[in-house]
Amino acid sequence: MTTSTQPEQRRILATAIPGPLSLERQAQRKAELANGLGTTMPVFVDRAGGGILVDVDGNHIIDLASGIAVTSVGAAHPAVTRRIAEQAARFTHTCFLVTEYDGFVDVAAALNRLTPGDHAKKTALFSTGAEAVENAIKIARTATGRPAVVVLGHAYHGRTNLTMAMTAKNVPYKQGFGPLAPEVYRVPSPYPYRWPSGPERAAEEAFAALKDIVTIQVGATNVAAIVVEPIQGEGGFIVPPPGYLKAVQELATEHGIVFVADEIQTGLGRTGAMFACEHEGVVPDLVTTAKALAGGMPLAAVTGRAEIMDAVAAGGLGGTYAGNPVACAAALGALEAIESEGLVARAREIEERVLPRLAELVVAGSVVGEVRGRGAMLALELVEPGTTQPAPAIAKAVVERCHEQGVLTLQCGTYGNVIRLLPPLVIPFDLLDEAIDVLVDAIRGVR
Repeated sequence: MTTSTQPEQRRILATAIPGPLSLERQAQRKAELANGLGTTMPVFVDRAGGGILVDVDGNHIIDLASGIAVTSVGAAHPAVTRRIAEQAARFTHTCFLVTEYDGFVDVAAALNRLTPGDHAKKTALFSTGAEAVENAIKIARTATGRPAVVVLGHAYHGRTNLTMAMTAKNVPYKQGFGPLAPEVYRVPSPYPYRWPSGPERAAEEAFAALKDIVTIQVGATNVAAIVVEPIQGEGGFIVPPPGYLKAVQELATEHGIVFVADEIQTGLGRTGAMFACEHEGVVPDLVTTAKALAGGMPLAAVTGRAEIMDAVAAGGLGGTYAGNPVACAAALGALEAIESEGLVARAREIEERVLPRLAELVVAGSVVGEVRGRGAMLALELVEPGTTQPAPAIAKAVVERCHEQGVLTLQCGTYGNVIRLLPPLVIPFDLLDEAIDVLVDAIRGVR
């Protein structure tokens, strides 16, 4: 939606990108900040809203990133900013573990209602996605009395010690940071485009490998949790083949293993369902959420079966900032916007509008090997023409061309060769069409 407080919803190239004021700030950044903090697009943002980011040089940049799937309702939705202002005027912090407040309980109630399944649920709130994943493991280990955690190849779960161990890619996420947490076991991801015996065998063979590792190599009685992203995010927006997730869930249930859906990037409407596991008819034991949950404020959650959530004794979960009252207020605003404005359906409309245009790029000799995704979580895998060899340099060149033309896109993928599209669900369609025009031209320009 567009309001008078939001920037004009059109692309404006006032200067080269990055412009002179952003370049000045980059010099200061280099002097003041640690080198380990990377940058995708070296511009400093002055304001944002809808589908537009306005930098300090006055460039209006079309946003196809949403702060990595965070600002699904836009970066300044009135329902979010109004609630933030009202709550900040009352109090900014008490620590819910010390004195309580309604917002924490209200967010938990909303997640208990929205997450898949009609079983009794409970929720615990935290601050970051990695923190939510780590606490899901703590809960699963306590509930089962088992130590092992099983994750997929190409997975990304965070940057804490445990979640680094759960994450597949070494550089930049793990290199030099070891030793990592033990009792994490990796199974092959059913990556249809790259499955050795072909995409039609991916589900069956990947599940067989998982079952062997869980039941024979690790021992099912030692496994506390199997953790999956219903669509893998940083790994390349990999959509699992039909039936795979359901088979994994059933195996977990058979052996008393907690099935955890990491919906941090996929959840809350992004894929055209409130939660991505709903596409496969999967009801997880635990669901982790963050990113889009609070419209840009730091908030995360673990929601799941009441009997599992209650396994941890009082005091075992929490954190100083967990469920901060201002972040909770923002979440209530974001959830209100998602539901009242029909943004889950709008994600499906974005897919219907964009995916066919991207599919036209998959032709003989193209640098685009595959397009994939669901809802407003779409991707192109770039390859050396005529092969399936990953082409990260081509992906980088396409992204840079888009940035020069005022369209923010992101790279991802284990091999760095995937361009991912995560537009705000509120982006005007004419703006979205224009952004795809720029992307298509950039791809055709590097052939």
